[in-house]
Formats: sequence, C-alpha cells, structure tokens
Amino acid sequence: MTHIITGNSEWIESTWSKTDSKLCKVAVRSRFKLPYTVDENGVHNNRNDDMHWWWTNGFWGGMMWLMYAETKNEAYRLTAEESCKMLSRIFEEFDHLDHDVGFIWHLTEAARSRLTGERTARSAALLAAASLSSRFNPCGNFIRAWNEGTWPGIDCANVTIIDTVMNLALLYWASRETGNSAFSIAAQKHMDMVLEQHIRPDGSVYHQVVHDGNNGAFKEALPGQGYSADSCWSRGLAWAIYGSLISYVHTREKKYLDACIKTSNYFIANTAKTDWLPPADFRAPKEYFAYDSTASACTACALLELAKHVSVPEAEMYESAAISMLRAIDEKCANYDENTDYLVGLGTERCPREDVDRSKAEMPIIYGDFFYVEAMLKLRGNQFFIW
Repeated sequence: MTHIITGNSEWIESTWSKTDSKLCKVAVRSRFKLPYTVDENGVHNNRNDDMHWWWTNGFWGGMMWLMYAETKNEAYRLTAEESCKMLSRIFEEFDHLDHDVGFIWHLTEAARSRLTGERTARSAALLAAASLSSRFNPCGNFIRAWNEGTWPGIDCANVTIIDTVMNLALLYWASRETGNSAFSIAAQKHMDMVLEQHIRPDGSVYHQVVHDGNNGAFKEALPGQGYSADSCWSRGLAWAIYGSLISYVHTREKKYLDACIKTSNYFIANTAKTDWLPPADFRAPKEYFAYDSTASACTACALLELAKHVSVPEAEMYESAAISMLRAIDEKCANYDENTDYLVGLGTERCPREDVDRSKAEMPIIYGDFFYVEAMLKLRGNQFFIW
C-alpha cells in the first residue's frame, strides 16, 4: 500500500463503512428490481418492468457481487442471484442481444461463476460471449455495436462505439475458460482498431465511428453521446481508459498500456480544471455544461488498477488523481442516507446540446454507484478484479 492510500486510510474506511451500511439495506429493498435511476423520492425504478434487456441492467447485480466479494454478506449474494434470474429473460429475444452483453453478463453470471463455481452461471456467460464474438466482422476487424434498425438513420451494420472496449472483458474470460483463442483474437483485433480509429493523438476519443464494412476503413465519426463528432464525451473517454487497461491486463500487450496512459493523462489534465468532477463533454460550450460523476468514478477505478502496472512515481500520481476524483464525488454528490436507494448523484446520460433534453443530465445512474463501489474495494485492497 502506497503512502498516498495510507494517508487517506481514515477517509477510505469511513466512506466504506457508510457505503456498506447503506447498501446492505438497499440490497434487500431492491432485491427484485433491475435499477437504472430513482424517482423523486429516491426510490429505485425497475427496468425489469419495461426494458429488461437494457444495457445497464448488469450493473446492479455486478455491484452486489462486488459487495459480496468484500463482505460475504448473504444479503448481497441473494440479491445478485435474483438479478441473474431476471436477466435470463433476455436470451429469449435474439434481437435484443448486442455488444453490451458484456456489461450485462460479465458483471453478473461470469462474476457469479468465478465467486461461487456455479456451472449454470458459467454457461450463461459463455452463451453471451458466443453472441458477442458473432458480431465480429473479420473483413473490417471490428465488433459491430448495434443491430439493424436500433438507431434510425445510422448504418448500424458498420458502426463501432468506444463503449465496446469494456465488453471485451467477457471475450478474454471466455477464451481462458474454454481454451478457444477465437474469443480473445476477436477482442484484440477490435481493440487494435480502436487504437487506430477511436483514440486521437492527443488522448481524446471519438464516441462513434462508421467504417467501410469490406475493409474496416474509417468513413466518418458521429456525435453519439458527446456534444459533437469532434468533441470529447467524458464517459466515452473513461471507457477508453479502462477498456485499454482491461485489454492490457488480459494480454500484456504494451500498446494497450500506452493507450491507457495517454487517455488517462488527457482525462486527468481536463478534470483537474473542474475541481476533479468532470463535465459531460470536455469540449462542449459553456452553455451545455453538465457534470458527469459516472465518468470520474469509472476513471478512478482504471487509475487505481493502472497504478499496479507503472513505476512508483507514476503510480502515486495516478492514485492521487483517483482519490481526488473519488473525494469530489464523496463531497459533492454522494448520498449515504439509508432511506434512499441511490449512492451517487450528478451522473449524466449524454452531453446536453440543442437536440438533447437536459433532464438526461445530472441524475443518479446505476453505473455511477457500481464504479464508486468498485473503486472503494480497490482502495481497501480487495483483489477480485471483476473485469
């Protein structure tokens, strides 16, 4: 443990205690839900009622598995298992399987398999991995993000989005689990494309790229959830940071570590300008400013993991930045009231702009809670790497 973390140990333990005390109660209240956000009273909604296939539905169960890995509290395990049961419905509707099966099943069933040895969980996660690998275009060396018709007006057959780099964790796991290198080859081919076509020389990223389906060539960038095609959506950058590191951890290819460092440095330099809580887009005009705590929570996880793979001076720099981001969340938007269901506020779905309703900005979102919890476990020395 470095002196950076040791110097913050009192804050870490205090924050963890409040988090665990709250979540063990929320785990019981929301046991039969797939939460995304909360209502005006701070009560979790339930995507299992209307959008059981939604891409974020694995984060709740994944967070429960993280809490179980740290505490062995049965309340967390029971809720995580209920989440897995609800997610099984998605396999009944093929058209709802897309690149986000990693977010859904790697954080739930693959985690369950690793923590409990449950064989049915392994099978479910491997089915999801097979679905994801089937989206790989060998002519273009990319994994297709969406299904045809998902977004009218977009060539869904040939679009990649930066988010997919997080879903690659499922393929690396499946490759080790089965001994089938085809899973990891598809993951690396896609990651190599991302290094060339999504990550810019300065460390910023394109969210969405349209390719030539025959050779993978870059055709154009799309705005996606950022302000514009040429801006830098902060959560997209967070995906690139953590996704690059995930590929490095699983392959030890230095080019992925280098990409993580380059994108991390861009994120840190720009987030320091806003007191460690980033805007939804680093290049949006002031009139469209909104905070996005989910971007910094995700990046903090990546930086704490990155610190394990660089020199001591670099490690201390990245740990210090991660703790600054987490302290900003704690001070500005964390909610430890045990009568409300969300943990982290000021999350933003997409950068506000002329065609985007501001109601999508600065709200509690379940993946903000997930990454905040994951970061806290890293600070406490938990060795379960869910990705």
